[in-house]
Amino acid sequence: MDPVRRPRGRPRKPVLLEPEALSPRRGLHDQAVERLRALIVAGTLPAGSALVETELSAALGISRTPLREALKLLAVEGLVELRPNRSPLVAELRPDAVSELFEAIAAIERAAAELAALRATAADLSGLRRLQAEMEVHHAAGDLAPYFALNQRIHALIVACARNGPLREAHAALHARAEIARRRALDSRARWDESVAEHRAILDALEARDAAGAGRLLAEHVGHTGTALLAGLARPAAA
Repeated sequence: MDPVRRPRGRPRKPVLLEPEALSPRRGLHDQAVERLRALIVAGTLPAGSALVETELSAALGISRTPLREALKLLAVEGLVELRPNRSPLVAELRPDAVSELFEAIAAIERAAAELAALRATAADLSGLRRLQAEMEVHHAAGDLAPYFALNQRIHALIVACARNGPLREAHAALHARAEIARRRALDSRARWDESVAEHRAILDALEARDAAGAGRLLAEHVGHTGTALLAGLARPAAA
């Protein structure tokens, strides 16, 4: 049996959420996707937990029809596992899936960094430097949540600086799964410290217009994060 997956018949108990009604002025299923995605990424809805439709409908103040549409979209993103005649589950992080995910992200972000080094404007680079400085303040203070939010913004901005629509779309398709994986990897303080230094080196290469160096450093950074996450997934099995 895969050491990071629980037996099929024993999902975690459903998580009770505080009611938070969605706005009727926007598409309900779109709002439900955003809300549930945020809860999954933050770990409020942990991997393996059952998503009971009646409870989620009550918490979000919507009917089960838009909720089911939201769950289908989250399943396409790889965040939810749909099961016939049973409650959906928050998807587990499996080692094989993590390896494939980080291979894909590393390839996409390497290409993006190479293009960004050539195409980023002075304003883009100034924005990246500002985000880096803010991120380092939160790192020094041990504030993981704001640090993580800035980390994600930096990765997204580097991809945006590539000025390549299809590349950005490919990155966006993996964004939610990458968020969960990166957040889990930062549970290690040692990895967190390394990550800050790696981001600094990537920014230096971008500012130097070193396309090959920026691409290599960002791909290595993504690979290190994937390695840290795989090590974390293996620890419970070893214990």
